[in-house]
Amino acid sequence: MASQRAVRLSLKKPTHAVCVVGVETFVDVRSDVPNGAETFTVSGSSGVHIFILFDPTRVAAPPDKAHWPLDTTVDLTVSVDTASKALNDLKVKVSYFGQSKDHALGCSELYLTGVDISLDVDTARKGKAKRSQDDKKTWRWGPAGYGAILLVNCDRDGLGSRGLDLEDSQLTSLEDLKDMSPMVLTCDGPDKLFDNHKLVLNVPFSDSKRVGVFCARGGNSLSHYKQVLGPQHLSYEVERQPGEQKINFYVEGLTFPNADFSGLVSLSVSLVDMGTLPEVPIFTDTVAFRMAPWIMTPNTQPPLELYVCRARNRSCSVGGPSLGPDGFRDEVVGKSDSRTAAGGVVRHHGLRGPQQDEMEFGYVEAPHKSFPVVFDSPRDRGLKEFSYNKILGPDFGYVTQEIPFAGASGLDSFGNLDVSPPVTVRGKEYPLGRILIGSNFPKAGGRRMAKVVRDFLKAQQVQAPVELYSDWLSVGHVDEFLTFVPTSDQKGFRLLLASPRACLNLFREKKMEGYGKAVQFDGLEEKVKRSINELLADRSLQSDSLHVQKCIDWNREVLKRELGLTERDIVDIPQLFYLRGPYAEAFFPDMVNMVVLGKYLGIPKPYGPIINGRCCLEEKVRSLLEPLGLHCIFIDDYLSYHKLLGEIHCGTNVRRQPFSFKWWHMVP
Repeated sequence: MASQRAVRLSLKKPTHAVCVVGVETFVDVRSDVPNGAETFTVSGSSGVHIFILFDPTRVAAPPDKAHWPLDTTVDLTVSVDTASKALNDLKVKVSYFGQSKDHALGCSELYLTGVDISLDVDTARKGKAKRSQDDKKTWRWGPAGYGAILLVNCDRDGLGSRGLDLEDSQLTSLEDLKDMSPMVLTCDGPDKLFDNHKLVLNVPFSDSKRVGVFCARGGNSLSHYKQVLGPQHLSYEVERQPGEQKINFYVEGLTFPNADFSGLVSLSVSLVDMGTLPEVPIFTDTVAFRMAPWIMTPNTQPPLELYVCRARNRSCSVGGPSLGPDGFRDEVVGKSDSRTAAGGVVRHHGLRGPQQDEMEFGYVEAPHKSFPVVFDSPRDRGLKEFSYNKILGPDFGYVTQEIPFAGASGLDSFGNLDVSPPVTVRGKEYPLGRILIGSNFPKAGGRRMAKVVRDFLKAQQVQAPVELYSDWLSVGHVDEFLTFVPTSDQKGFRLLLASPRACLNLFREKKMEGYGKAVQFDGLEEKVKRSINELLADRSLQSDSLHVQKCIDWNREVLKRELGLTERDIVDIPQLFYLRGPYAEAFFPDMVNMVVLGKYLGIPKPYGPIINGRCCLEEKVRSLLEPLGLHCIFIDDYLSYHKLLGEIHCGTNVRRQPFSFKWWHMVP
């Protein structure tokens, strides 16, 4: 709101002024006074509120509460509570007195026209724009916070549109209005007032590329909605019709928060007096919005849609029936189609390529609307155009981050991106979890996720990212050594970590039980079998395992510290790695690289030593996870993904239910 206006009175002629409803106007009673005047009185017509402001430490209130001294610490302000029906229909009279209070030495008249001007948005976060007593220029986090929210209009509602809705300066679908936030301009007052006054909407230059505003003129035709503010329009002179008291607008977000954008934007309306040169705004009302962040969903959220890739290899035989190029997909779908979680329907899609590396599913939410948004990885591989061409659509948004200069590295793939369940760390709550990013070892050279992606994730503010050490792996992704699974106990989840130590201990246990001759890769014709005895005697494998375990243990401590975990919250999954040069690769299918569908886990089949007719690795994992209420389903991905340095998580993707928690209720 504008600073308080001042109106100067005159003894020679009446003064006329416009008074905005609810806004106090300062009246200068000392600029033109009769000679000898010492006090003044004020009276006003019905509908005018009169306020005398004074410093009680310097001025005593007059006994009659009427004759106030013409002291520099005594001020007069007036306000109105309704719009006028006609020009100058409200009056204030100021009379001046000398030593005698019986006869006025002179008087000034002020004629007021009340006008109701207000720009209102959904500051209460109830889904509708309403008048608010809150500071509309301020945006506050937390359950007691306030301030309006914008969705980035990154879906595609228009049937004939080829791009994102935010790229269109013309409305292409009435459904698109549902993605925008409502804004209402109240402009009630005498029509004649607007013959020499105008209303102007403004957006700051810095915000103009981040927000778009459409003016609504009723009706069901697209032509009734015109973009009036945006990248090409910094201001708009409102086209008020005679008798019009309210005008509706719809506001869309154009960009997500990022390194150079906090997420806050503002819009304002000014009542401008055209009778002055230069034209002077006599009142300004400003509202603030925050752009809704992109939010990732952890494995603990129920699945809504399962995306499954076709394997990229030609037909292959895996110890039995022939698997064609769709073998991996058929294997996953066959074991997941009948599974649903929390009432969600699990679907599958026949695609080709490393799904998880190409995209990550999340969502955006405002009080009036929520929809999923796919984050397209900047590392384009086999599914380069899939997210944009096949997923982007009505109420399904799209976002990406372009990497300038040098190309993307393997760590820019989204197998290197995960998010924890909600956690509390040293009293600090993270109700939407924390994003996990694989990186190089601190203060050392190596591969790292691109800065533009890291900056984007950090700028969303609601899932404060944690960088882990993943550069020790050939592929370098966090999903190669960690995942989260939901549990039905009070904790609600467990962190699973790949563990060479646990695997070697298991093999030592089986050797002591007399099963040292049982072989790894039993059932795989393409792989040389190695007995437990041979594996335990392999010094190179022991050395490699020690190195990998140190890398995982370093991450273990970071995860415990940054997620507030204890050892009880962590489950060690047996897994061996070997070094190829300086980098590690999984020795057998990497079991933590799984797909989580509620209580059902699609786990890479490890082809471990068969003991008493059962794979001892599978049995160990079942003994660790099934007491937590989980169901382990082992799926063959050896030729389809493992030999390509990937696993089931790489070849699948899951869209999950959004959090019930509202992001604006948290305090970052």
